[in-house]
Amino acid sequence: MADSLADRVRANLVLFGALAANLGIGIAKFVAAAITGSSSMLSEGFHSCVDSLNQILLLYGQRQAKRPPDAAHPFGYGRELYFWAFIVALMIFALGAGLSVYEGWQHVIHPEPLKPPLVNYVVIALGLALEGSSWFLAMREFAQAKGEHGWWQTFRRSKDPAAFMVLFEDSAAIIGLLFAALGVWSSHAFQRPELDGYASIAIGCLLAVVAGFLARESKGLLIGERADPAVVAEVYRLVDGHSAIVAVNHVRTIHTAPESVFVAISADFRDEMTMGEGERLIEEIERKLKAALPQLSSIYIRPEKREDAVIVAAPPAIEPPAARG
Repeated sequence: MADSLADRVRANLVLFGALAANLGIGIAKFVAAAITGSSSMLSEGFHSCVDSLNQILLLYGQRQAKRPPDAAHPFGYGRELYFWAFIVALMIFALGAGLSVYEGWQHVIHPEPLKPPLVNYVVIALGLALEGSSWFLAMREFAQAKGEHGWWQTFRRSKDPAAFMVLFEDSAAIIGLLFAALGVWSSHAFQRPELDGYASIAIGCLLAVVAGFLARESKGLLIGERADPAVVAEVYRLVDGHSAIVAVNHVRTIHTAPESVFVAISADFRDEMTMGEGERLIEEIERKLKAALPQLSSIYIRPEKREDAVIVAAPPAIEPPAARG
């Protein structure tokens, strides 16, 4: 529980850090765009505004997800965070990418006279410093969660959208600033103001790609993803290890929140057990599972003959134990 609380505090710190960085640099980008007429800086201003709103939505989603279960939502509101994460991905695509591409195209077909780029360079440098600080916090948090897994594997396995969304947004922000710098420099170096518009379009395409990745992961969480295969394997092991269990037919899990898992277990109990003995066995197994795996918020155990059960294929690299005689 203490580790979970510390993880939530660190996740909130990452979100607040990203929000502060985006608000500060967003204002500076709009000022620079107004002074110099840079399309790429205006797109970066839109980008920062969208990112700021995204962090607010994720913080709101985290707060809503902590509401306790009630009659209408007996498993709690944890998956509301996944809904807001999906909304964030849509906003990055619709507002961030859409406005950037539109503004860039307008600047390409209606290029404006060049103005001194010094203000742009100062804001870009400031933006890299602020976004870099936020990115460092997000990367440190993500690295702690990574453990021995690879970066991409950790991203795909993560059940906390705040952890990877901020990292992706900050990474996109840094790359976007580099695109903006290239656009401002090239438009002055070659005396072609439309190049700044192409940089804005490139920023929009970058945001569209990021939004696509985030929407895909958020959709999976919103629909419902199983627990980590290691958790499923441990449930198999603990239940099957009891002498009164003939076989574990299947273990089905679904995340109801980043740190909350519902598990349904079908197991074949020995025929000679009475109903009272079966009830005590179920209570014993539940206590054992919750002690070993505190993320199991709800446990359902169904006594079922193996020949009557619908056997579900085990997760990759995990084979259900063979039935004992």
